[in-house]
This record gives sequence, structure tokens and C-alpha cells, in this order.
Amino acid sequence: MKIYNTLTKQLEEFEVTDNIVNMYVCGITPYSSSHLGHAMCAIVFDVIRRYMEYKGFKVNHIQNFTDIDDKMISAANEKGIEVSELAERNIQSYFDELKSLNVLPATEYPRATQEISEIIKIVNTLVERDDAYVIEGDVYFRVKNKSDYGKLSNRKVSDLEAGARLELDDSKEHPEDFALWKATKPGEPNWESPWGKGRPGWHIECTAMAIRYLGQTIDIHGGGVDLVFPHHENEIAQSESFTKVKPFARVWIHNGTLQYGSDKMSKSVGNIFSVSQALETYSPDSLRMFFLTSHYRSPLVFDEKTIKAQDKAISRLRSALKIVSGDSNPLPTNKFKQDFIDAMDEDFNTPKALAAIFDLARDINREGSNGRDVSSAQELLNELTQILGINIEDQNLSSNLDVAPFVELLLEIRNELRESKQFNIADSIRDRLESMNISIEDSQKNTTWKINY
Repeated sequence: MKIYNTLTKQLEEFEVTDNIVNMYVCGITPYSSSHLGHAMCAIVFDVIRRYMEYKGFKVNHIQNFTDIDDKMISAANEKGIEVSELAERNIQSYFDELKSLNVLPATEYPRATQEISEIIKIVNTLVERDDAYVIEGDVYFRVKNKSDYGKLSNRKVSDLEAGARLELDDSKEHPEDFALWKATKPGEPNWESPWGKGRPGWHIECTAMAIRYLGQTIDIHGGGVDLVFPHHENEIAQSESFTKVKPFARVWIHNGTLQYGSDKMSKSVGNIFSVSQALETYSPDSLRMFFLTSHYRSPLVFDEKTIKAQDKAISRLRSALKIVSGDSNPLPTNKFKQDFIDAMDEDFNTPKALAAIFDLARDINREGSNGRDVSSAQELLNELTQILGINIEDQNLSSNLDVAPFVELLLEIRNELRESKQFNIADSIRDRLESMNISIEDSQKNTTWKINY
């Protein structure tokens, strides 16, 4: 299995000892609802994890939450609530969204606020070694002490290109030096430290969590490509300076950006779709398929028509499972399985893996209709789609006599609400049904419903 390593800029054979993979993936800052860019990242690394487990690896998957930073404080103040309340609310929503998208839970979800003692220990060690310095309660990392700083992003210390959260402060020794600890400001959450009350900087939390849960050298460190600089570059610098062990991570994996037109989809630009909004319009499987039709390292342009087209593609796969198998001349499956494995072994090439899946479905439909035994092929089809986290098992609720009456009851209530002109509530019932792949159609005589599969 070969993986593209952002650090070395090349494909490398992936090897670990004892078949255990320690993988750390940077999570969200829960100052607002998660957006589709977060969903894409979560699905990319979910597929990587699923495939590695399919190959026989045991994956220790750690994903953090940055539940304290400037944006968290600002958003909480705007809402008039505590930072902890805001974080908890958005984290729980994020968990619900991941479940809807069929993303497997991580092994652990540590939070920055729960790792303060470990963070202080690391920062204090860096100060004692002169790799960090204190200015009026703020602690900064000395980038010039790390001779190979910039190796991940191909930047030099002499370059004054600052990343999105890199503070340019005249009080610092050099513009590239970054905050490990921030002195408290009035009204901010804070913790006691050797340098006075304060809170962690952005980057240090991931070093503390990765080392605590996975060790001084981890196998895979992942996240969006926008985190390469400064976040991941600074993680390497502070982690290797603290542990004196190289490398901090053997392989760095970064997924491409999700774009809306020519712009990256982001909260700051304001061109985002929240995951919850997307799930009201598109099925979870269509969103997942949309992300996987592009290679994970490539930028992906948000396109409503393309997302909706995935439902038809998934319907073809589900139709292949419904073919009544014959009992003669079993359809060979080795080629399809090998094509899938070859694609995934080559840096998780999901577009090629999907091509192998659709080739398999095509032959099942064609040969099964001719009376051929396709039962083994159907089992393989279900197995391969499950590796990608796509559910193609029959979701036709009308065949489930325990469920259909409830749908009918909801439609009766909706019609009564419409008659009483409570259109907002009636529309919400329609939206919720559509989010479960149940489409309804109103006519002058009645309302009908069907499952989109």
C-alpha cells in the first residue's frame, strides 16, 4: 500500500509494526455548526481507516476538538453563553452529523480544555530548554532554534509569509515565532500556569494529545491541506523539540479543499453549507459518494447537480443487489476485487475503486438477468461498498410493514397542518421525510410518497 506523504512529497510504501496504525486527525473548532468541508475531511479519513481495517490493521484513531481559542471566545460572547456550553452544543451536533454520514467513531475525542496539565508540562520544558521564551505572560516558540523548520510546507524561516492564525506581534523576537501559551484577558476562560493565568495557543494542544494518546512518533497525521502551514508545521517544530525524537509523524496525509466556484468553502468567506443544511437536501450516501468521486488530495468544487446525480448512481448499485441470482456458471469476481484493491493501495484512489464497483454492478445486472449465478458477486458488491461506507442495502420502507403506517400518519398530520395554514410546521415534516430519502408529491386529490433508492 502506497501513500502520498506531504512531508517527502512522494508516494511511499506504508509499513508499520505489529499491524497497529496510530492515526491522529485534526478535528474542528466548535464555535459554530460544522460545514461540508468538515464532512469531506471526516469522510476521507473514515475511508482511510475503513480500508486499513479491511487490510487487517488495527487503527487507533484520535481526533481532537479545539474547544478554546479566540473564535470560541468571540462566538460565546456574542451568544451570551459560556465557552464550554457553546462547545458542548456544537460537538454533540457534530457527532449526530457524523453518525448520519456513516462515519465510524474515533477511538478517542480529546479536547484542548481537558489536556491543560499536559500542555503546561510541554511548554514548561520548551521554556527550560530555551526553545521558548516568555513575554508578559505569553509564551512563544523560537522558530530559529529549529533548523529544519519549514520542511513540511517548504518554507524558510527567513520568509515572512504568515499563516491564517500566525500573529504578527512587535513584542516577539521574530515574526514567525508562534504562541504556545496566551496570557489571560478580562472575561476569558483561564488556567493557572508558571507564567500566570492564561490559556493554550492553537498548535500546542495537538502535540499534547498526539503524544499522550499515540506516543512520541505516530504513524499518520492527517487533516485538511489548509492546515499544512502554519498549524502542522508548528506541530512538528514544537513536538520534535520537546521529545527530541524524529519524526513526529511518519506520514502526513492532507485532503484537498472543498470549493464553491473559485473560492474555498469556509466560514470566514461565508460561502458555506452546514452539514445539517446539506442533510436536509441531499441523502447521506449521495454526499459521501460525491466526495469519493474525486481523489482525496484534489480540490473539489461543490456542485448540486453532481451531488443529486449520485442518488441515481447508488440506485444502480442497489438494483444489482436485487437481481434474483440464477444457479449456473457463477460470475467470477476476482478481477473486480483486485481492481478495487489496486486502486485503494495506490494512495486511496477512490474514483478508480468506484469504477471497479460499478463494473461489478454492471456485470451483475447483465449476467444475473440471463440466469447466471451472481450471488457471490452480490456479496462482494456489498462488501466493497461497505469499505467506502456507502450503504446499498434495501432501504425501501414500503416493504417494511412496521414503518409504512408511521409515514402515512405523518402525512395525515401534515395535510391537517396545511389546511389550518400552519405551513412552516407542515414544511418541516416534508423536509424531515426528504432527509430520510422519502419524497412526497402533492396532487389535487391526495398525497403520495415513495423511497428514493
